[in-house]
Amino acid sequence: MRNLIENFTKHIIESLSISDSTTLNLFNGKIENVLICGLGGSGIGGSIISQIVAQDANCPITINKDYKIPAFVNENTLVVCCSYSGNTEESLEMLAQAEAKNAVIACVTSGGKLQEIATSKNYNHIIIPDGHPPRAAFGFGFPPIFYLLKHYNVISADYITQFNNAIRTINTEEENIINEAKSVTEKLYNKIPVIYSDANYEGVAIRFRQQINENSKMLCWHHVIPEMNHNELVGWTTKNDDLAVVIFRNEDDYFRTQKRMEINKTVFSNYTSTILEIYSKGNSQLERALYLVHLGDWISLLLGEKKGVDITEVDVITNLKNELAKI
Repeated sequence: MRNLIENFTKHIIESLSISDSTTLNLFNGKIENVLICGLGGSGIGGSIISQIVAQDANCPITINKDYKIPAFVNENTLVVCCSYSGNTEESLEMLAQAEAKNAVIACVTSGGKLQEIATSKNYNHIIIPDGHPPRAAFGFGFPPIFYLLKHYNVISADYITQFNNAIRTINTEEENIINEAKSVTEKLYNKIPVIYSDANYEGVAIRFRQQINENSKMLCWHHVIPEMNHNELVGWTTKNDDLAVVIFRNEDDYFRTQKRMEINKTVFSNYTSTILEIYSKGNSQLERALYLVHLGDWISLLLGEKKGVDITEVDVITNLKNELAKI
């Protein structure tokens, strides 16, 4: 896992190359809405992308992480199925339902049944390198979704420059990123992380939560501002130094949200002594998101190592899948 995190930007570079060299079928229709289907490490890319392109996309983009797809899906819907293994049962069921509704289908996978279906039915698909834990293949699975949205004229902006800037920033800041991750790890050790972010960066907060779950083998939770100011903030009523607040900060966080963060800190400080603020770097939402994803991955790895757990094992998930296979 350490090696995979170290090679994060190399994965992005390779994925950009793969996507750029993939020949896609021409599309002359009009997409009226988009459904991105995927779960876990395969699905988080869609969550983050939908927020990054929100001001660029010319139609609604919905993220689906379930067995069933929404009723609005029809022949004018682009359904992007993301499954790293290609065998995720929920994603395959969503694909079958999208086919029944004659949706426009595209896929991102490393193989499995999803690749077989996409190849046999001539769906546009981008194949990424296999052999990694899905959560560690984020750098491979993330860029292709941008290419697909661009190919179907859902977005107009060219994000390649932003990707290249993000790669350059992360590579330049790598030593500082690791040092900050080490500092944060010391403060989160034996704590329960409570993760907050601006609503426009919720996908990044979810990614960090998932990495803490899988790599560090820890429970935690996340919420977003301003929504949590209308509910969860009231729950801060009991002193508990086992809790550690982590606030992701970005220069493009809405100014009133930034003010809310400052006020929230005064509330949190009454109930926990550990409040950490993690600032992103970059000149675009894409750059800042990738910076925080990479920093969060390092923190989750170092926490797992400090706890002495097996970073890569996910036996409980494997057992769940084995039990479901009996049905």
